[in-house]
Amino acid sequence: MLDFIKRRLKSDKGAIDKILVTLLLVVIGVAGVMGLSTWMNNQKNTMEGAAQTKIASVISGAKDK
Repeated sequence: MLDFIKRRLKSDKGAIDKILVTLLLVVIGVAGVMGLSTWMNNQKNTMEGAAQTKIASVISGAKDK
């Protein structure tokens, strides 16, 4: 089976190039998804921190009155 695949790849001009381009696009896609996920988590943490700070300041301001 492996020999058949090797012969098939050798007989098709540009088949290896297509496979390499496909693998490159897959790697770029996975890296993009991981980067987007990390960015979204950082944004979520930043917003949560800002909201907690604002809530704490409102609560402490209400206690002072």
